[in-house]
Amino acid sequence: MDLSYWERKTWLSNIDFAIIGSGIVGLNCALSLRKRFPKSKIVIFEKGMLPSGASTKNAGFACYGSLSEVLDDLDSHSEEEVIRIINSRVKGLQLLRQTLGDKALDYQENGGYELFTLDNKEAFEECQSKMLYVNRLIHSVFKSDVFSIKDNEFGYKNICPRLIFSKFEGQIDTGKMMLGLIKKATEKNILILNNTEITAISESDTTPSIQLNRTEDISVRNILIATNGFAKQFLKEDVLPARAQVLITKPIKNLKIKGTFHLDKGYYYFRNVDNRILLGGGRNLDFITEETTTKGLTPIVQNRLEELLSNTILPNTPFEIDSRWSGIMGVGKQKKPIVTQISPGVFCGVRLGGMGVAIGSSVGNELANLME
Repeated sequence: MDLSYWERKTWLSNIDFAIIGSGIVGLNCALSLRKRFPKSKIVIFEKGMLPSGASTKNAGFACYGSLSEVLDDLDSHSEEEVIRIINSRVKGLQLLRQTLGDKALDYQENGGYELFTLDNKEAFEECQSKMLYVNRLIHSVFKSDVFSIKDNEFGYKNICPRLIFSKFEGQIDTGKMMLGLIKKATEKNILILNNTEITAISESDTTPSIQLNRTEDISVRNILIATNGFAKQFLKEDVLPARAQVLITKPIKNLKIKGTFHLDKGYYYFRNVDNRILLGGGRNLDFITEETTTKGLTPIVQNRLEELLSNTILPNTPFEIDSRWSGIMGVGKQKKPIVTQISPGVFCGVRLGGMGVAIGSSVGNELANLME
């Protein structure tokens, strides 16, 4: 890497905590470590110019899960586990809001809506029939009923005439969130090294080490893996990458859409951002292809997103696509994140399951609390 004496001495020596990944988890972990260990040397290593996963690429949904998602989770988790999952999302969002403040996040609680296509009417009817049960199940978390039925007042086409409303759903400005966390980390004397990829981890009974850009080995006291969708290269745990493709329109005059919106068990999601429609999803069209750490776009997903814009979301409104991108999430068979010690001096906080905004802060805090 052709490092100078000064570079090694200032940034790469005597590291107490080496955090891999500068996303929501990594930055919150670093901030929590600074509170506990005020004199420690904390360095965050990030392979991209900006966080490489989904932290700066998500839709900014401050959500807990749509009704159909909750019912889907109940098929594979116990009632107690589902309550814990939702409660962790609530507490995680509370921690994020406490850390940065609602103004810095541009946090708005406009509620969330779930849409059902006309050919999926049975799913709506099932959700409607079980809404009372789910409201009672999670009442202890919110101290109120969460889900209710509302009419389609937004002009959406080819969907059931009634929507399921979640009054506690919110939204944030993803860019402001990450900028705020980076500023806080810098103020707390936490070093962030961008364009620095950790290509290998060496475990040891004494001192573990990290390999930078396949050339430089650096001994550190503790390694904390916060790479979520990219974690498989370091771990054997149940966490797989999941690519999410997104597009955003150019500004649309008199756009009256307000709130966050889910379709097809949350596999599609959209909202109004600066009088534009941000729409993402479609991973369920081709799970195998989207199980990748390679950023990119595919015709099958992008065509479906444009079809939804034309036929469902903006059926009578002309629009132009401004830009498209993708982000990498970390998913697994279970919704619970993996926060654990891997080996002496090596720890991880991964598998956020597409809920990074909701639980990233608490996962980072939990990861930091593994340190003795």
